[in-house]
Amino acid sequence: MTTATTAATTAATRANALPILIAASVMMSLAMGMRQCLGLFLPPMTQALSMSAADFTFAIAVQNIVWGLAQAPLGAIADRWGLRPVMVLGAAAYVAAMAVMAAATGMGTFLLAQSLIGVGIACTGSSLAMTAAARAASPERRSVILGIVGAFSSVGTLVIAPALQGLLGVWDWRWGAVLFVLLAAAMIPAAVITGRVDRLPQPSLQRASAAAAIGEALRNRRFVVLCCTHFVCGLQLIFINTHLPNYLALCGQDPMLGATALSIIGGINIAGCLLAGWLGQRYLKNVLLGLTYLARSGVLMIYFLLPPTPATTILFAAAMGMLWLGVIPLVSGYVADLFGTRNMATLLGVSFVIHQMGSVVGAWGGGLIFDMFGNYDLAWRFGVSLGIVAGLVQIVFGGPSGTWSRTRPAAAAG
Repeated sequence: MTTATTAATTAATRANALPILIAASVMMSLAMGMRQCLGLFLPPMTQALSMSAADFTFAIAVQNIVWGLAQAPLGAIADRWGLRPVMVLGAAAYVAAMAVMAAATGMGTFLLAQSLIGVGIACTGSSLAMTAAARAASPERRSVILGIVGAFSSVGTLVIAPALQGLLGVWDWRWGAVLFVLLAAAMIPAAVITGRVDRLPQPSLQRASAAAAIGEALRNRRFVVLCCTHFVCGLQLIFINTHLPNYLALCGQDPMLGATALSIIGGINIAGCLLAGWLGQRYLKNVLLGLTYLARSGVLMIYFLLPPTPATTILFAAAMGMLWLGVIPLVSGYVADLFGTRNMATLLGVSFVIHQMGSVVGAWGGGLIFDMFGNYDLAWRFGVSLGIVAGLVQIVFGGPSGTWSRTRPAAAAG
């Protein structure tokens, strides 16, 4: 192949990749944005449907269980049969979930809605969206591209949180769920366009079966450490998403402050993801992840030790925004570095099973602690302690010093 032909092929591939990357950003922005704003429904839904905080957060925990359990098999199906059908199915499931939530009459229908959200976000959230972005990007620019896609995914939270809180302050909570139905419907065309990545040429390496790929990954110490620390990531983030609005209301703050905080987190997270992608192209990703967990834990500890005020809450949200979803391009890029992109959806799915176990503990455990003690003191201290341990373990044991067995990871081509 001549240099001119190679250059023309590369230019054509980049032209085809651009709409894929934009659509993946939109899809992930809506999927993650709606999920991260579900905590705003806690006060009005628990009052209207006679549910406790533990009931609400148990349903959120079920959502995370379904997401985690579904992620690996759905990732394997996407690796085998293509991303498009899985993502379109997930967008449709998200629409159905929000319709059920809008019509919820009690705990049963709310649980069904959250279960459907779990399926929907497993198909349209960070794992498959970042797999699509990684396959559309060249290896030398992959970390930066993943950071950009992750950054745009935060726009959903930035826009949805204040819009939803404003709507909930004027109308019945069901209208907020109707808004989410319309937003979920917009994910369907985004999923179709993102699915064009299935047509792009990929490295001609033999794709291992899902079982073989998972077995190889679990023999790799770096991947196992990554999964274990991802548990703590899920615990901390879902605790804030779900319980921050209720914590602020408990402390006598304006209900709009919780929505403002989530919106600021989403806005600042754009810069956090861009920075994480840029740094991940230049420095060890395990060190960056460890420092992120340590910094996040420090911010949480300082905020909850002080009485919450609008000023401290805004500063807390800004700091957390820099440390929020920046882990997504780092984790996705690290998996691609270790094993390539051929089975990336499967392996990210395995990692997210562990992540979602942490989310269950953060959501439901936080609600149980609140119902038992009337405050979140034990919950935040537990989350901070685990975060410090996770950060140190990721830095010390997550580095490039080999595997637990003699089996080495395959060359990370593609």
